Amino acid sequence: MQAYDALHTLNHWLNQQIVGQEHLVQRMLIALLADGHLLVEGAPGLAKTKAIKTLSEAVEGNFHRIQFTPDLLPSDVTGTDIYRPEQNRFEFQPGPIFHNLVLSDEINRAPAKVQSALLEAMAERQVSVGSTTYPLPALFMVMATQNPIEQEGTYPLPEAQLDRFLMQVLVDYPNVEAERRILKLARAEAAHAETPAPAEVSQEALFEARQAVLAIHMAEPVEEYIIQLINASRRPEEYDEELAQWLEYGASPRATIALDRCARAHAWLEGRDYVSPDDVRGIAHDVLRHRLILSFEAEATGVSRERAIDRLLDVVPVA
Repeated sequence: MQAYDALHTLNHWLNQQIVGQEHLVQRMLIALLADGHLLVEGAPGLAKTKAIKTLSEAVEGNFHRIQFTPDLLPSDVTGTDIYRPEQNRFEFQPGPIFHNLVLSDEINRAPAKVQSALLEAMAERQVSVGSTTYPLPALFMVMATQNPIEQEGTYPLPEAQLDRFLMQVLVDYPNVEAERRILKLARAEAAHAETPAPAEVSQEALFEARQAVLAIHMAEPVEEYIIQLINASRRPEEYDEELAQWLEYGASPRATIALDRCARAHAWLEGRDYVSPDDVRGIAHDVLRHRLILSFEAEATGVSRERAIDRLLDVVPVA
């Protein structure tokens, strides 16, 4: 219960600091509990950078921000061997990826070789330089951001690399009431009247919480529901004719694992010791959004991935 209380307090404090982005805050905590990475897409100024930076202030560990640009090199992310003449040998200089929380800002602005270097580190939890492999920290989460407005000078992530992200979260503008609270918070910060951070959540507490999430009960019908959702994305003709016209490629086994872990984390954050179908449906869009490939016919008729996932949830019955 200590781990749950710590995460519950953290969630409350984050929502005080990141006003109007409750969905993003919850997804960050789910990614932290499910030991995965986030891809966040939204217009500039929607607190994407502030969210991960604020999270790092209340979690034991270090934080680093990498600004992705077209001239970035893989070694700028992973690190490289540096020659030390006084010692007559090469010494590995770790890159910014060797931090607990890493913000990859505007990941689609870097060329493919830099993106692949980052995504390899995310998937393998290690970096290889020369003949030596260096493990990354046990607590390691990457939050990558994309700006959907600007497309000039960008390098879209291939579907195979998008699959490495646990979830893709879309961030929208806050409502009017949240906008008022943002103004008050900005004035308070300018006057140095910030809300003090809660007690730092230790890595030990986070790992304890992860074990509690994995131990949550998932009934066999709920597990079957997850499997049928993924199967329907791959073989939509067996479930619905319209869905079969929309989907070109379905989700990989990574999506099955992600749905399982995220649904468990969602239930745990809600204070329950079991997973319900509503937990699966609640995180389905963020888990599947970047993993489904629409057909040419769907794109030509304006069918979005959101609509395709809605249809998927409609045609697959809860066991």
